[in-house]
Amino acid sequence: MSVAMTEGRALEAATMRRVSWRLMPFLLVAYLLCYIDRVNVGFASLQMNKAVGIDPKTYGLGAGIFFIGYFILEVPSNLALQRFGARTWIARIMITWGIISAAFALIGGPIAFLVLRFLLGAAEAGFFPGVILFLTYWYPAVYRAKIVGIFMVAIPLAGLIGSPISGAVLGMSGVLGLGGWQWIFLLEAAPTLLLGLVAYFWLTDRPEHASWLAPEQRQWLIRTLEVERRRAPRISHPSVWKVMSNKYVLIMALVYSGAAGASTALALWMPQLVKSFGLSNFNTGLVNAVPFGIAAVWMILWGRNSDRTGERVWHNALPLGWMVLAMLATFWAIGQLWLMIPLLTLIAAGTYASKGPFWALSSEWLGTASAAAGLAQINALGNLAGFVFNYLIGWIQAETGSFPLAIMPIAAVAAVGTISVLVIGRRQPRTVAVSP
Repeated sequence: MSVAMTEGRALEAATMRRVSWRLMPFLLVAYLLCYIDRVNVGFASLQMNKAVGIDPKTYGLGAGIFFIGYFILEVPSNLALQRFGARTWIARIMITWGIISAAFALIGGPIAFLVLRFLLGAAEAGFFPGVILFLTYWYPAVYRAKIVGIFMVAIPLAGLIGSPISGAVLGMSGVLGLGGWQWIFLLEAAPTLLLGLVAYFWLTDRPEHASWLAPEQRQWLIRTLEVERRRAPRISHPSVWKVMSNKYVLIMALVYSGAAGASTALALWMPQLVKSFGLSNFNTGLVNAVPFGIAAVWMILWGRNSDRTGERVWHNALPLGWMVLAMLATFWAIGQLWLMIPLLTLIAAGTYASKGPFWALSSEWLGTASAAAGLAQINALGNLAGFVFNYLIGWIQAETGSFPLAIMPIAAVAAVGTISVLVIGRRQPRTVAVSP
């Protein structure tokens, strides 16, 4: 190996290590707080629903209506991030959702609950696809599945960390005259507000502005990313509408729907399922954390293997496939906690392991001009299914009392998504353009 090649690899390693240490801890913590604030209603519901008169159908509607606000503003928010820069827009998003999350402590009935869930979704819109877009400004394609996997490990970590904390905070009922469920919203919103203020000063919009990189590191990164941008994209068109309506964008949104639906169902409904086995609030928090902890480790390993092999399609399809099988198997675990927890773990591992390779594949199919709208559209449509799924779960639960039956719509969509990603992956069109 030549000296120049050795020095080049050393420069690459040093640059990416510096970028990762600068950006990833902050983004990981930000998304961790984001997801905790999104789903802490799952634990709060153990007290809140009775306290303010929320029945299962209303809770399911509130759990899902979040995604209506999220859907409406997802693409505009991502385009605003591209216009105003990541540090300004991400700070705005975090501060807004922190304020709304804390306001849940003040609700007095179902209407306030529904309104705030809608507003929370609108406030958070654009954060996730904005960060995915932001990462494409900093990471060459070969790193993206692993990096997105590390970023998205915040989702299972939110369950791992947030579950025991929320279970314990429920025991604060009566402190300062507030219920434990109110303390959950107040205490878990405070770090979000603080980190939102820090975001404006810590994040850097583009490598060109990164004074914290050495000059040779900055030039290597700018040059490498520019070479990638010049390659012919698979989907590229300046029209936002043409990108949003492109068949590959819509198919990938369908693929994402099953995984997104499963992850929100676990976060918002699993505490009630685990609690139904007769556990205390604190023990519910501990047991609820187990599937998320295992899924977090598996998510990183799966994304790393996808990057190492360069394979994306099967790394999407296999986790979705075993997730569907585990959902079907929950019918045989009714009333048996020892069997239900391993199945929930398989569901969690499937939905989260697919995410890193999925977003790497999606971003590789989108050109630079299409990425902001395309990634936001995939995420918005995929999460919009969360509205339908959560409402159906609440309705089916109220009518039948069966959790396995309630998650069958998610299993059906995930099965279709598994087949879809295999079909479009076989074709792998390298020069598909959105027709004018």
